[in-house]
Amino acid sequence: MNRIHKGLLLIFFIALIWSAFNPKDVFTWFLEVLPAILGVGVIILTYKRFKFTTFVYTLILIHTIILIIGGYYTYAEMPLFNWIKDVFDLSRNYYDRLGHFAQGFIPAFIVREVLIRKVHLKRGKMLNFLVVCVCLAISASYELLEWGVAEATGSAADAFLGTQGDVWDTQWDMFFALIGAVVSASMFGNIHDKYIEML
Repeated sequence: MNRIHKGLLLIFFIALIWSAFNPKDVFTWFLEVLPAILGVGVIILTYKRFKFTTFVYTLILIHTIILIIGGYYTYAEMPLFNWIKDVFDLSRNYYDRLGHFAQGFIPAFIVREVLIRKVHLKRGKMLNFLVVCVCLAISASYELLEWGVAEATGSAADAFLGTQGDVWDTQWDMFFALIGAVVSASMFGNIHDKYIEML
């Protein structure tokens, strides 16, 4: 593992350890950081067989930090976004929306890189379409997982769901993930390609 990748991994573990001390709700923290831990675990286990670009690894780190912060404070109580809510007289804390935008935006690069480098799909509209479809499927699967956890644990999962009283929260979450994936695939492909060509 090269030094940059080791550095990114170290930052992840520092953030994870920080978040484990006195989170707002331990159960919510566990549910929110678990996908980050599992994702990083998969990356470590497959590192020798398939190395992503440093660009993608950096984005993955950003995504894990978004998850970790959401786990520590809960998505409905993230302080910076509470401040934004108060200043702009918003109806809710929008950190959750940022998280779901990232849930589409960042995995789009992961999916895109796998499809280009392993499946050898040509760059173009079909690649972008498939990237967006996979990201939307990931988002929908996560919403189904949230529903399953809520059904299994009852009110203990309220902070995990983070609906903040919005009956359309699930649909908004998937919509923001869709926007993130579309923006990623349609506007940042050329930047991503430059990093792929450097491999």
